Amino acid sequence: MRILAIESSCDETAAAVIEDGRRILSNVIDSQVETHALYGGVVPEIASRGHMQAIVRVTEAALREAECTREELDAVAATCAPGLIGAVLVGANFGKALALSLGKPFVPVHHIRGHIAANYLAYPELEPPFLTLVASGGHSLLVLTRGYTDFEIIGGTRDDAAGEAFDKTARVLGAGYPGGPKIDALAQKGDPQKYRLPQSHVKDAPLDFSFSGLKTAVINLVHNAEQKGEGIDRAALAAAFQQAVVDTLVPRLRLAVRQTGAKTLVCAGGVAANSALRAALQRLAAEERCTLCLPPLALCGDNAAMIGAQAYYELLAGHVGVSGQNAYATAEISEDLCQKRG
Repeated sequence: MRILAIESSCDETAAAVIEDGRRILSNVIDSQVETHALYGGVVPEIASRGHMQAIVRVTEAALREAECTREELDAVAATCAPGLIGAVLVGANFGKALALSLGKPFVPVHHIRGHIAANYLAYPELEPPFLTLVASGGHSLLVLTRGYTDFEIIGGTRDDAAGEAFDKTARVLGAGYPGGPKIDALAQKGDPQKYRLPQSHVKDAPLDFSFSGLKTAVINLVHNAEQKGEGIDRAALAAAFQQAVVDTLVPRLRLAVRQTGAKTLVCAGGVAANSALRAALQRLAAEERCTLCLPPLALCGDNAAMIGAQAYYELLAGHVGVSGQNAYATAEISEDLCQKRG
């Protein structure tokens, strides 16, 4: 089964052709990073216009790369939630129109389900159930993946996501956008012990995260130093911040492993590319005697291949969108987007 998948939830316009949910025939990404770097972050209106300009070109490139005609497709899928609503609507409406014109089913896909499914492309043997740490620009979650379309959130952030904290820390340090890789590279040159940063604990919710206090501590530290005319060791502060994020995520994942008895761990999302987090997860898996699945760096960020992988299992489950299928800025990972209304 061949599925053409489209992803446009933020600042990448992407299209891919995926076979049977596990094989990448093509995976094309048109990034707007250079444009948004001028503003220090994503500008939603500019992102939406960029998707409109790129989506036809990117889709045609994905079909050419896959050596697949429109008629050979079995379905069309697109991210329909969550994300910047203007951006999501571009991909969702284009996908719906294309599916209608071809007489093929349209499959709406939840973006975070897609991030988890990226691991199916890298690990052909991977099957649910497993425990997932989702760490991306907009989401930090602990998810019990019970089945290909069956998810339960057992922990999550109460405020900022880890990726958002990376972006804002990078901005205040003048490291640039996107924040994740910039902080990771800068931290390699610094001593994480030079600065003391807070670690959050959510009362009565040991599996929940909070990154707002950490982000604010970094901002205050930099601003106070500037007001006093003092210098900041940017590399050391980046290293301390990165270590604080790891020390927030990994202990909660360890607790979740022990509470659930999980034997397989999966990491998903853009922050899964962080070198310190990947190393800490490998140590955790060895200590807890779990199998660890980490997506390759090329599949950590937003891409359409992951959407196509998840779409295959959504289609098998009968999750086909209707002509009036909508797109949404927010949606829980446990929601069936075909049933979501309003």
